[in-house]
Amino acid sequence: MTAATHSTLFPQAPGPSQFLAAPPDADAVLDGLDPEQREVATALHGPVCVLAGAGTGKTRAITHRIAYGVRAGILQPSSVLAVTFTNRAAGEMRGRLRQLGAGGVQARTFHSAALRQLQYFWPKAVGGELPRLLERKVQLVAEAAARCRVRLDRNELRDVTGEIEWAKVTQTVPADYPSAVAKADREAPRDPAEIGQIYSLYEQLKRDRATIDFEDVLLLTVGILQDRHDIADQIRRQYQHFVVDEYQDVSPLQQRLLDLWLGDRDSLCVVGDASQTIYSFTGATPDHLLNFRTRHPNATVVKLVRDYRSTPQVVHLANGLLAQARGRAAEHRLELVSQRDPGPDPVYTEYADEPSEAEGTARRIRDLIAAGVPAGEIAVLYRINAQSEVYEQALADAGVPYQLRGAERFFERAEVREAGVALRGAARAGGNDSLLDDAEDLPSQVRAVLSTKGWTTEPPAGSGAVRDRWESLAALVRLAEDFARARPGATLSDLVTELDERAAAQHAPTVQGVTLASLHSAKGLEWDAVFLVGLTEGMMPITYAKTDEQIEEERRLLYVGVTRARLHLSLSWALARSPGGRASRRPTRFLAGLRPGSAAPGARTAARGGGGGVERGGGTAGGARRGRRGPVRCRVCGATLTDAGDIKLMRCEDCPSDMDEGLYERLREWRSEQARRLAQPPYCVFTDKTLMAIAEAVPGTDGELARISGVGVRKLERFGADVLAICAGQEPDEGDGEH
Repeated sequence: MTAATHSTLFPQAPGPSQFLAAPPDADAVLDGLDPEQREVATALHGPVCVLAGAGTGKTRAITHRIAYGVRAGILQPSSVLAVTFTNRAAGEMRGRLRQLGAGGVQARTFHSAALRQLQYFWPKAVGGELPRLLERKVQLVAEAAARCRVRLDRNELRDVTGEIEWAKVTQTVPADYPSAVAKADREAPRDPAEIGQIYSLYEQLKRDRATIDFEDVLLLTVGILQDRHDIADQIRRQYQHFVVDEYQDVSPLQQRLLDLWLGDRDSLCVVGDASQTIYSFTGATPDHLLNFRTRHPNATVVKLVRDYRSTPQVVHLANGLLAQARGRAAEHRLELVSQRDPGPDPVYTEYADEPSEAEGTARRIRDLIAAGVPAGEIAVLYRINAQSEVYEQALADAGVPYQLRGAERFFERAEVREAGVALRGAARAGGNDSLLDDAEDLPSQVRAVLSTKGWTTEPPAGSGAVRDRWESLAALVRLAEDFARARPGATLSDLVTELDERAAAQHAPTVQGVTLASLHSAKGLEWDAVFLVGLTEGMMPITYAKTDEQIEEERRLLYVGVTRARLHLSLSWALARSPGGRASRRPTRFLAGLRPGSAAPGARTAARGGGGGVERGGGTAGGARRGRRGPVRCRVCGATLTDAGDIKLMRCEDCPSDMDEGLYERLREWRSEQARRLAQPPYCVFTDKTLMAIAEAVPGTDGELARISGVGVRKLERFGADVLAICAGQEPDEGDGEH
């Protein structure tokens, strides 16, 4: 990082050569803009708020606005500062501005702009050289944790580092961290008091070593501008007009810096979409966008709703998703209007299991490529990175090149490599490894080995690196279970060979190929064809999204995924995890009333058609379901039930429940113990809905218990005596649940 010079911080006005590519007059810049974009481009005075939906050409509008102001002589290029959130977006903005003849305009990220100012003014404000910038803070956080006598593995270290970053961008000091976490209803990866202690020592170590981190760049710039009015005035004389892109993603600290840049002026243009707020876990908040008119009553507000990216069919689904949203951001949602010719309807596909879903997706992708869609114009988007492995494998098997975005390939992840080493060692040791003494089959051997690497029957609470690590290990456990089912009698050595072959296939060099990415890392991108996969309850919304706000952010995340598609959109889910597994999963609630055959939220009748159709993927169990003798009615209000979960409970979801809460908790505790003994996930014993139904019905006999959906003959024989004992207020017999 080199210190900025006077000329780079305060660039001179561009010379004539910089305008050679510019239009001959200002009005020519407006050619080709739609009426709303033109309104943005010509609103050059006072505060301006642009509410821009996905695919509506917001970058085009704001770059033409700056160029129009420059060509009209209203804006000096060197007096404009445009800020955004990624280097890619800033680079794109600079390129467009150069093409429009406004090459002297500064387009930077918040951090880049602040760092240049900090480097320039530090000698004057503080004296000496600017402290060294930490490129990565993880090592110092690790040292702080060690001094606090807290042991953190690599994944916990990443999570704690993320918590420190969140605290700093929300302007939370170490002493206030525990209370701030509680107030924000935030799931901390460790005890908040412990993290606060590590955070405090981390800050002390930085001071002792004369280093700063990226958050300090903003904090120190804010501090200088607050304390040194002469420096603040100098910056305000230089930058007189501000443009902020992706304004829904600003943190409180970034807003504070923007306020100081502005001073008492109002020459500000912000652009954003509250419906694309998906980074609240990093401190981003749409409140500044939503409150803009309150803070600036005279602001010009322009809405961009003409969608130039997606077909009417894709836009219809995107609008439908937001129509069901709740909360403040939903009140400001934008109804998009597609400007493209009609295209194919979104395809909804239900598969029997996850491997079938991946294989079906790979087949569809291969067909699209054969039909002329470039592989680089196709994306598979999922909720978490651990879902990538089965799609990496399916695409590799189908001979389709792919590339991962925002994550390592599955077999390159540190935890997967470590697990592979451990499994290889256990395979070599064979019967001499005491770890395998009680493991009777291949899956139990794998579970025993991976339990030393962090795998547990229950996933860790919350999100973050620890959860990511567990998901990767859980994927290996599932792979072992599927392998053993496909090859009875297979040994641990056979599995290791299989893993090596899969790794070799997925490590093959790839050319431009299909993009595999998480929904978060897909923000700001677009493709001709998008496959949204794994859309089941528990994954979308993710299981650890508990509050209404968290659920709504999950809905917005799916909305972002839908709006990445230009032409082809496929949405799919699997009823079971593995082949032959129980088809107990449900498609995401967010598609209720939107996918054909589903009821809208709160409705008990068939949903509107709306185009598209639910297809049955290869091998689906859908056709083998047992027929019912007649309609099932709610035992509270008498309405006909269509939702599987409602049928299980024998009541509408929003009808009052007479569930015995104490009994439900005792059943959950018993289920956890059974799952631990059987080394299976809890839902393999009974699902939450089945436990709720039991707690509501309080059965007293085998017959009454058997009538509850989700019990069945096998589970009645296996767990019936325990469940009836608990319902009777007694302790179940000691044992392994086999009765």
